Amino acid sequence: MKPISSRRARAVIVALAAGSLALTACSKNEGGDSGTDSKKDQSEASVQSKAVTYADAAGSTGPAEEVAGAKSGGTINVYQEAGLSHLDPGQIYVSDAGQVANLLFRRLTQFKEDGKGGVSVVGDLATDSGQSSDGGKTWTFKLKDGVKDSNGAAITSADIRHTVERQFAKFIFDGPPYLQTWLAGSKYASDYRKLLPGGGFDGKHLPASVLDTPDDKTVVFHFDQARPDLPQTLAMAGYAVVPEKTDTKEKYDKAPVATGPYKIASYKIGKELVLEKNTNWDPKTDSVRHQYPNGFDFQFGITESTQTKRLIADQGEDKSAIQLTGGVEATQIQDVIGNAAVSKRTVKGYQPYVMQLTFNLTRMKDLKVRQAITYAVNSKSLIAGEGGAYGGDVAPNYFAPTLPGYEANYDPYGRLKTPQGNIAKAKEILKTVPAAEKKVVFAYANSENGQKRKVAIEDALTKVGFNVVSKEVDAASYYEQIGKLDNPYDMYISGWGQDWPSPGTVITPVYDGAQVTDGSPNYSHVKDATVDGLIKKALAEDPTAAAKTWKEAQHYLLEKIVPAAPLWYTKQFQLSGSSIGGARYGSVSSLIDINRLYVKS
Repeated sequence: MKPISSRRARAVIVALAAGSLALTACSKNEGGDSGTDSKKDQSEASVQSKAVTYADAAGSTGPAEEVAGAKSGGTINVYQEAGLSHLDPGQIYVSDAGQVANLLFRRLTQFKEDGKGGVSVVGDLATDSGQSSDGGKTWTFKLKDGVKDSNGAAITSADIRHTVERQFAKFIFDGPPYLQTWLAGSKYASDYRKLLPGGGFDGKHLPASVLDTPDDKTVVFHFDQARPDLPQTLAMAGYAVVPEKTDTKEKYDKAPVATGPYKIASYKIGKELVLEKNTNWDPKTDSVRHQYPNGFDFQFGITESTQTKRLIADQGEDKSAIQLTGGVEATQIQDVIGNAAVSKRTVKGYQPYVMQLTFNLTRMKDLKVRQAITYAVNSKSLIAGEGGAYGGDVAPNYFAPTLPGYEANYDPYGRLKTPQGNIAKAKEILKTVPAAEKKVVFAYANSENGQKRKVAIEDALTKVGFNVVSKEVDAASYYEQIGKLDNPYDMYISGWGQDWPSPGTVITPVYDGAQVTDGSPNYSHVKDATVDGLIKKALAEDPTAAAKTWKEAQHYLLEKIVPAAPLWYTKQFQLSGSSIGGARYGSVSSLIDINRLYVKS
């Protein structure tokens, strides 16, 4: 799960276990103190990391259950600091674009939540969540009748095949890797694109032994090993359908065709995205989405502090406004929680993201340097910039409390005892390190939170003798820039959360040696035989055995390689206007549930 691009992380999109968790941390915001109920928050988040259920045809049939009190009409204004890096579904792997994708695009399956932490996978374009055979190696999906794109063209199995095949094209570089690598199998473990380098655009297609479309309504996937998580994988925004006849390749990123309840009315990149109703969307085919507002107006370039001030004041168009992935700005938290009327307009929840200072191992080769930085970083200061108790908790390792296998007391660098950084230990490690190795280039996003993080990193590392050279990076393309193999940075803050409740969706995409490619979430460029072996072992084991192997992999990474310094676990705290109805925390997006919103008046 790639992290949230603007505030918490770039994390991703499909976070299933955070649940609807009320934060009751201490009312005084003193920065790094996670609050007296931090352990309670983490315990509840862990309990809510329960298995996802799979729905049959009845559970996948629309329309979606009505939201109590919902009304039709009006426009919802959506405020965001950074613009969107992508709108092409195949390139979407971040939370801001993922929220937009919920309104614009449909995929074979989709997540449906009950508001109590329970999540099921339902058929979206498909009639159900999928039928497996051959021990889980083969999956069959039947398409629903009456599903059309915004041009009125029916969605067929040919469009699904095209959607899958274009994932192998070179211009698709920033989306999820799961389906492609699974279809390519072990034969193309080092480079899945070799299976179909033309992406289907050159007249060559995947063989029927890999992807079969025997008729217009049937799609069959064949894998070389069991893939029990396929229904959850296909629910990711990155696998939303791209109709074959409307695909404009690279240009599609700016003007995609909708299949969801809304379509694009206008788009000024980095400034404004306006959505209007898609009249070809049929609610009878959709068990998750609604079409209450007449449209959505996404406005970019509005800082978190400005968003918060406007939403607290609650005047004019701000009454019908929400925050997209941003949250209540740290210095204004007291203004929100201290006003009962304003506090009622918030949604809160524990997110699945782990923020970390990631090291570029291509450039930062000295293990002692990475260890020293890991001891030195100041989580307390960083969390203060995120809102203190309402923004996050100190992270001692790479697994979030929402993840099965979370080890609350696994803390090899003493982060919990010294959240402000262990300066003495860092200096001791650096005694034998040459001066040249102490100059480090740090990339940060040019956003309000990016600036805060820059100050905290510079302050902590300068104290132990590092010469920190900070480089500003455009916030909208931040993850694209640090995702380049030849990027000119030694380290950068990144965040990651599970794509579904399994440690495999953290260890595999972030630390698999086969993922050391441009656009991959392996931002540290880890390529280690032991790690790769543990990944391969875990993927072939039953969940109980695999849990132990994933823990072993985390311990090895954090103690022997140190690809990143864990910093903090994130919480979400968002505010909306008084005219917004249906607002609740979404356990799938880890943000406000955008699928059920309406304008009260």
